[in-house]
Amino acid sequence: MQTPRKLRNRLLAAAVFLLILAPAGTPAHAVSKEIIELQTQVQQLLDMVQRMQSTLDTRFGVLQNLAQQTADQATQMTTAVNALQQKLNASNDAVSGKVDTVSGQVQSLNDSVDELKTRIAKLDKTVQDLQVQLQNIQSQPAPTAPAGTASPQSGPATQPVGAGQQPGETPGVPGQGSPAASQAPPLQESFQAAVRDYNAAHYQVAAAEFQDVVHYYPLDDLAGTAQFYLGEIAYQQQDYANAVNAYNAVLEGFSGNSKAPAAQLHKGLALLAMNKREAGIRELRLLIQRHPQTPEATKARSKLNALGVKINAR
Repeated sequence: MQTPRKLRNRLLAAAVFLLILAPAGTPAHAVSKEIIELQTQVQQLLDMVQRMQSTLDTRFGVLQNLAQQTADQATQMTTAVNALQQKLNASNDAVSGKVDTVSGQVQSLNDSVDELKTRIAKLDKTVQDLQVQLQNIQSQPAPTAPAGTASPQSGPATQPVGAGQQPGETPGVPGQGSPAASQAPPLQESFQAAVRDYNAAHYQVAAAEFQDVVHYYPLDDLAGTAQFYLGEIAYQQQDYANAVNAYNAVLEGFSGNSKAPAAQLHKGLALLAMNKREAGIRELRLLIQRHPQTPEATKARSKLNALGVKINAR
């Protein structure tokens, strides 16, 4: 807006200057004619400047209006984007909460299934033991009546107590007062002693004690924990093959045991140490899928990230 005004002022100054200089050395009638032409030109220039000024003012007003509309639209768009961002954040929070809830439910379901598998395995083991005992009983020959015993017509004969047999014990039935049953060490004391020896790094002694727990109490949940520690002992000694076998025994026979997530984590690490990359990665992913909220799953994610392996979202 200042440029047309400056131009007009300069034109006026030039016109006045020409009017002052025109009379010097020029006839009166020539001066008057030139002055009139100059005034006419100056007036035309002034009219052009005024028209230009009017046009510029009009266009500037339009631009101002457009700029104001653009600013209003930008403000409305910013408000809409902020509202949409808030809705997206709320939706993400809701989805995250639902995912956490579903993950917890999946973990609970997996734990229940694992516990059910463990109970079925124990029940199957019990049935097998009963079948073996029943077969042993059926395969034993019928006792012959010793000399001097009464015949069936004269009434039942009194059976003598055999060597190593307690009075009232059924002959030939294993497990009643047998030496093997009496030699079983106490469960809790044996397990606690094994844990103490393990913590003291007496691995050979601890391994023997854990094996006693597994041997004499195969259906107890502590047998699964003892099996896990056997895997830990092998892992500490870099015997990764036996460690994997011990961890498999925990996962297959005691899947509901509290040491099952740790067993699967260490199994994956042992496989990686054996350069079985694909198998180790598969175990770590399976751990994350089955026990997503456990500390072991967090360690598995860190290990996979360190290996540059993408963790599948589930």
